[in-house]
Amino acid sequence: MPEQIRFFGRRRGKKLRVTGQTLVDQLLPTLAIPLPDEGSGKLDPASLFPEPKRDYWLEVGFGGGEHIAWQAEHNPDVGLIGAEVFLNGIASLLGHIERGDLKNIRIYPEDVRPFLASLAEKCLSRVFVLFPDPWPKSRHADRRFVNDGNLDLLARLMPEGAILRIATDDETYKAHAREVMAARKDFADITGDEPTKKPEDWPATRYEAKARREGREPIFLSYQRC
Repeated sequence: MPEQIRFFGRRRGKKLRVTGQTLVDQLLPTLAIPLPDEGSGKLDPASLFPEPKRDYWLEVGFGGGEHIAWQAEHNPDVGLIGAEVFLNGIASLLGHIERGDLKNIRIYPEDVRPFLASLAEKCLSRVFVLFPDPWPKSRHADRRFVNDGNLDLLARLMPEGAILRIATDDETYKAHAREVMAARKDFADITGDEPTKKPEDWPATRYEAKARREGREPIFLSYQRC
């Protein structure tokens, strides 16, 4: 079987500090989500938590974990799932989880696509794709996560009324995301007239701060499953 196109960059950065490595070795195994065995049916997110939650939200590529940790702290009745392949980012989120004693986060530390395919239909009330790898060169356009194939996967998992949020500071990705989403009949644009203005429940991340320091204006797009 040919290797799937990658939508992410590197898996590892600088060597982890002792604290971060300890969290990866000891805490991550208690929070990491295994894929269901073949033939065992689709995965219900409710099974990942010790008690049922009001909703289940997914963040694809959570970076340093600031956003998902904030959402978990402010929405303790929601089950948060974060997918990320970058080990240093995973260690950062684990630090947020430990310091905040956050009990409502689970982690899928691999390419999110097999996980999406394993999930039960209409199980995600919100999905976040925040500052994904921009892949700005035209020859890498097929690596951008916001594409019809991935959106088809998300559409299966999101019931009517569910919200998809996308953020980017890359000019090419801004145009790409808006063009792709405008062509979808299953997602309605609810961004509003000021895409550079975030909703109040959309906290800042290190990637947003870096973009602003370097003079790039992020946009914050919202779409509702119809």
